[in-house]
Amino acid sequence: MRRLLGAVIIAIAALAALPAAARVEQVTVHGVSLEGNLEGNSPDRTVYVILPPAYDKARKQRFPVLYFLHGFTATAQKYMDYVKFDDAVQQFATDNQFIVVVPDTYTRMGGSFYASGPAVGDFETFVARDLVRWIDGKYRTIARRDSRGLAGHSMGGYGTWRIGMKHPDVFSSLYAMSSCCLSARRATPEDAKFENVGLDAAIKSDFFSLAYFATAVAFSPAPDKPPFYADFLTKDGKVDPLVEARWAANAPSVFLAQYVAALKSMEGIAMDVGDKDFLLEDNKLMDRELTRFGVTHSFTLYEGDHGNRIPARFREFVLPFFAAHLDGQKKK
Repeated sequence: MRRLLGAVIIAIAALAALPAAARVEQVTVHGVSLEGNLEGNSPDRTVYVILPPAYDKARKQRFPVLYFLHGFTATAQKYMDYVKFDDAVQQFATDNQFIVVVPDTYTRMGGSFYASGPAVGDFETFVARDLVRWIDGKYRTIARRDSRGLAGHSMGGYGTWRIGMKHPDVFSSLYAMSSCCLSARRATPEDAKFENVGLDAAIKSDFFSLAYFATAVAFSPAPDKPPFYADFLTKDGKVDPLVEARWAANAPSVFLAQYVAALKSMEGIAMDVGDKDFLLEDNKLMDRELTRFGVTHSFTLYEGDHGNRIPARFREFVLPFFAAHLDGQKKK
């Protein structure tokens, strides 16, 4: 009996000595800001919360939070599978651990562009207000801007710029990866081909065509025009200047000048893009505009395309960036 008891004690001690592991919770967050959208996108969003190794062991600690926004036509689950956020958080575990939150913003047309409008829904407010409030109420976070960061890839990079600039009271550090939609999209007569495409055909169209429809829903909503509830760049084959202006008004390189003070209030700003990325020139433009307006930031051009280096860069650059810029663990 004594030998058995001794073995049990040794086993318990050995288990206690094992390093804690990062843990993933899948939750559903209701977005009041998403209610009543014309596309019928659910206001109840799946959200993945990656808790750092210390979360379950140090129960009197509060942690900073990194919010990560996924790309177009993808879901949060796809990014969980590809980037493997839990493995990254586990490997990066240091004295400055933080929670990572990955919300799902997939919509009828493949993505919200983290915009705010009656057709797609107010995803900008969902991320900046509804989601942050819910996470702060559920988990042991450090509930202040100096301990919140925002990052994303592609459409999520666009969302990082958009939400970060407009909500500097919520987030203090930004990291945009291979951002899309940074410059104004000019209309051409060729866009007339989209005018007579039905909804079902649009949903099944190729990536760039689908992006056109999704952008229209997000940037130029039209409550009186079902089934898309959107104005297109052309009408009867001619460019519609008002719609073109609405799209341009949603381009970060355009509205950056209105938010210089917000950007300069950030503790850290970083952006990167691959040298073979089809979005390379857009990102170079954004870098030039930030520099032109005196906004301190880092811009990294690396060897890669639009998506092949994202998991590695998240581990090697994104996590260390936020570890350096977010205020760290605090006792409860």
